[in-house]
Amino acid sequence: MTRLLRKLGMIAATLALVAGVGLSQTSSKEQKLTGVISDTMCGAKHMMQGSAADCTRTCVGKGAKFALVVGEKVYTLNGHDDELNKLAGQRATVTGTVEGSTVNVSSVRGS
Repeated sequence: MTRLLRKLGMIAATLALVAGVGLSQTSSKEQKLTGVISDTMCGAKHMMQGSAADCTRTCVGKGAKFALVVGEKVYTLNGHDDELNKLAGQRATVTGTVEGSTVNVSSVRGS
C-alpha cells in the first residue's frame, strides 16, 4: 500500500511539472495587442498640458518607458522605441511576447 502511494505521488509530481512547463511555454507565445501608445508614468491619463503625444514623449525623455493602454490595462513596452515614438498618443497594434504586464515588442503598426 505504501509503495502504491509513493508511485501515485511521483506520478502526480511529474504531471504537475509537465503542466508547469506547458504553461510557461504558452505564456511566451507571441500575441497582438491593440491600444494607445502612452508611457509608464502617465498610463491612460496624461498629466501635462498639451497633446497625449507630447506628454508621452516628454515622460519617456525623462526616463519612463513606452506603454500600451488596452482598456484598463497598461503594458510596459520593451523595444522598437523609434517606431513607438512616431506613434505616441495614437492607436497602434503591438506584436510581441507578453510576460505579466510587459510586452517584448517584435513589431508595431499604427491602427
